[in-house]
Amino acid sequence: MKQFEQLDEILNRFKEPKRDQLIPILQEVQEKEGYISREAVRLIGQRLRIPAGKIYGVATFYNQFRFKPIGKYHIQVCRGTACHVKGSSRVMDTLTQELKIKPGETTRDGLFSVEVVACLGACGLAPVVSINGEFYANMTGRKLSKLLREYRRKENQKQ
Repeated sequence: MKQFEQLDEILNRFKEPKRDQLIPILQEVQEKEGYISREAVRLIGQRLRIPAGKIYGVATFYNQFRFKPIGKYHIQVCRGTACHVKGSSRVMDTLTQELKIKPGETTRDGLFSVEVVACLGACGLAPVVSINGEFYANMTGRKLSKLLREYRRKENQKQ
């Protein structure tokens, strides 16, 4: 029920919402929920009188939109030119081996999700990894393994 209330709240902020407001609405929904759920697409479609397929068509065009929940720690691996040249593929290999997930997936415990991004805009720090917006520079497989252990340790201390 809370999800519907949040969605209604978002849609009500748009006076007589129209098709040209679809992207801002999707952005707000994702900001609140962390992703765009099927139910959100259905409700937005009803309110804007747009078929769900059209909404998915628009949303999948932009990399910013997600259709699955992300982990508590959302890891973004930069694959821009500088990061690629300096070894971001080895960093990604370490992530997929240690977390046992592929880019776009979330670990079963909901702790980590991994996303490949075209560029994080921190080329001088290459290769760069971002976890919940915090940047980690000159990343290597070994540094990343240590960083993942620290995040897990932090979670274990909370329990």
